[in-house]
Amino acid sequence: MDQDHPANRHHHHLKDQLIRTAGPWPFTTQRVYQQIDQSLVVWRSRDDRKHLATDRADRIASVVTLLRRGLWLPQTLNWWIGLIFALGAFLFALGSVLSLSPHLAQRWAISSNSINVIYFAGSIPFTTAAYLQLFQAANAAPRSRRRRSPVWFGWFPHNIGWLSCALQFPGTLLFNLNTWDAMVPGLTWVQQDLIIWAPDFVGSVLFLASGYLGFIETCHAYWAWKPSSLSWWITFANLLGCIGFMIAAVYALVLPRPLVADAVTLATTFTLLGAVFFFMGSLLMLPEAARSANQP
Repeated sequence: MDQDHPANRHHHHLKDQLIRTAGPWPFTTQRVYQQIDQSLVVWRSRDDRKHLATDRADRIASVVTLLRRGLWLPQTLNWWIGLIFALGAFLFALGSVLSLSPHLAQRWAISSNSINVIYFAGSIPFTTAAYLQLFQAANAAPRSRRRRSPVWFGWFPHNIGWLSCALQFPGTLLFNLNTWDAMVPGLTWVQQDLIIWAPDFVGSVLFLASGYLGFIETCHAYWAWKPSSLSWWITFANLLGCIGFMIAAVYALVLPRPLVADAVTLATTFTLLGAVFFFMGSLLMLPEAARSANQP
């Protein structure tokens, strides 16, 4: 009988035999052990990093049940990460909708500069949640399991979960920078590219790399189709959000003569799509938080 490995069990018994590993090279994201009674236990990188009890369902079919349990879990870091990410994604989506619907913005007496403020406000929750994920990943790495002071950033480049979080966090800082600079009036096109577009583009590249690492961590391969897995849907939605932001950054390049008609509209549209996917992935993190090992 195949049984999942308890999330709070960090060290395998000496008699447990490692019989199979999986993961996209050079990372190991899954290990299967055979115990002395011939039963199998499974360790998964994401479950271990986020302290999820792997003996609880990771099935998208269980999302309604898990969501009821995950609506209010303020004692769980995973819950806060999902909620704060959702807030940032919502504000980015709101700013995009107002940019694409000037009549709606006028009806609400919202100026273009106020829309830029909304984007900047949205970047703050992104940075906050991204740091919480990095902190969580740093303190889930093997060396941090010993009793000692918390690791604030860590350095675990061979750990796929930590690497994903470590790429995302500076990406959010660049979004802080570019959304702040977008509020500066009277910039030339060169200045806009230097202080608004360049941080946006580099931040989007970091997000895309982070999103792909997070996705393949749940795939245990460079690509896999696992629609029955809740964690897979979370990382897949986030990856789609990263792709949306990356395309938006490409179209956001400012030139004296735009190479593409309606480039600004396309950039805003893909920002909206990216934000919607991030919002979906963030909301799915709430039922995933109900799988936290410290939940009854």
